[in-house]
Amino acid sequence: MEHEALATPSNPLQNVPIEVTISVGRARPLVRDLLDLGENAVLSLDKRIDDPVDLLVGGRLIARGQLEQLEGSDSGQLAVRLTEVIAPGQYET
Repeated sequence: MEHEALATPSNPLQNVPIEVTISVGRARPLVRDLLDLGENAVLSLDKRIDDPVDLLVGGRLIARGQLEQLEGSDSGQLAVRLTEVIAPGQYET
């Protein structure tokens, strides 16, 4: 019985899934350039491949990290290793 009490969350909100967005960069093309994009077009971003990515929840920055490929993943599954967690009250919009 003790183990059941430990396994049950004290707050039912703990089991609610939340969407985390990973931002790898931004682009600011002109509308005319965007309209000219086609298959195999390349859109340059404002970050380099080794730059940290931003983790956002509800549009707010909550952490930064580095993209990694999961080990043993045949399909190239990506993951993020957190390198910085933004302190509560310091969240950026």
